Amino acid sequence: MKRIYADNYVPKYQSGKWSWDSESEGLHFEAHHDLEHARERFIETCGYNFLRTVNQEEEMIFRQEFMRSETTHDADTIVINDVRDLVLFFMPKEFLSLKFLNFMHQPAVHRLLHALIIYFEHYLRLVEFVLIRRDELTGHAAQIQSEQTNEIKRTLSIYLSQYRMLVARNYSIIVKGEGDMKKFYHTKEIVNISSPIKDKLFYEQFMAVATQIVWITMHRRAYHVIEMEMSRLFRSEHFVSNRPGYPKFSPVERCLLYGRNNKMKNYRAQTSPLVQELKNVADEDTPILWIGERKYRGTDLRIAEIELEYIVPGPQLYMIDMARGILGHPKSLYDTILTLDWPSVRYANYSLEDDPHQLLRQPYIRLPNINEQTLRRMQKQYEHFFNLHRIYEPTSIEVLRKWFRREEILNFYRSGGMLTNITLRCENELVSQKYGEPVEEIMTKYRKAVTKFRKRKSVTNKKAEKTGDDYYFEE
Repeated sequence: MKRIYADNYVPKYQSGKWSWDSESEGLHFEAHHDLEHARERFIETCGYNFLRTVNQEEEMIFRQEFMRSETTHDADTIVINDVRDLVLFFMPKEFLSLKFLNFMHQPAVHRLLHALIIYFEHYLRLVEFVLIRRDELTGHAAQIQSEQTNEIKRTLSIYLSQYRMLVARNYSIIVKGEGDMKKFYHTKEIVNISSPIKDKLFYEQFMAVATQIVWITMHRRAYHVIEMEMSRLFRSEHFVSNRPGYPKFSPVERCLLYGRNNKMKNYRAQTSPLVQELKNVADEDTPILWIGERKYRGTDLRIAEIELEYIVPGPQLYMIDMARGILGHPKSLYDTILTLDWPSVRYANYSLEDDPHQLLRQPYIRLPNINEQTLRRMQKQYEHFFNLHRIYEPTSIEVLRKWFRREEILNFYRSGGMLTNITLRCENELVSQKYGEPVEEIMTKYRKAVTKFRKRKSVTNKKAEKTGDDYYFEE
């Protein structure tokens, strides 16, 4: 396996813009020297300003102090932890609390983000499908819809609801405060008193960070669609604001995207769409609630497909030819802020026949068969034999404290702290750290051990000659 040794002292990302130079008749790159006044410096998410870009100093600080270590087994590929660390570096300083940082590093939150990324991968494809069909059904050359077309749309809507069920299942574990999430529950155990102000602030912060993680994972595209759907999923349509960038869907398109379980009520009795998905689960979709917990045994190919997509980790997605945003892609094709570097893609010599990460191929929707839902009701399910256990590396308290001191570390380097490259860092470690005994002492012990071994071997050979055996072992 090829290892990537990145020098933190050399910047990989430069903020700026390209413009046409009429004198040289070519493209000219203009770097942003004053990012504080640049228009694309920040992006607003849920009322909070997140960094959109970084300067060279901030990039080197992130790569030296906060980037995921290269000692991990999948350091050369992009995983959810890489995107999460980048968003934690981009988020405002008022988010920096040990409780929130510990919450973001919990396995239950990791599984929720994993399910959200899978859901939005298919949701964005279906939104694109809806917009294309809208153009085909209007205008002078409008097409006529058939009953088969409506049947395919209903099936695609059911498929999207199944991915929504995975999100709802993982979200319910956090809401109920089960297991490790008990310490983050909003009510105290004895007095059973809630703190709505703190819980609301905590909830808004998580919503903003989750939106940023999904958006960056989806190649930073369709931001307004992701933000609108994220707000609708976890709250309801009553809380979706009317912003200029949000798309407008017709009632038919809303039924296709939001599913058959979506019901609008008075805001006093309204529940979130995630809770509505768990209230009405079809019998053939019941095994979806056990995906990731136990191995599915049955003849339903749709359940097996969802399970395969859910349990396969990001670095191995190319083996099953599935795309999940930027997850599983080589880090060498991306810069520090996880933006795709197209010159690196061209040098990688990918083609339509050899495209394991679907960088050149356009991800598409697989159109289901007409009678696929009828066949699914006839499938058989068997008793399960195997339970699945996830391996999640816990985060140490030292790492959480480093994130908690993020602003302090940034101010230290900005005020004159030295950023070290790999060569200088290794030289400092050789000077400051000791790796055991001196060389002279090791050689002395080695000579004594060799001399003792030779004496014992000579005595053993003499005894073997007397006994006539080939080998003689002495305790």
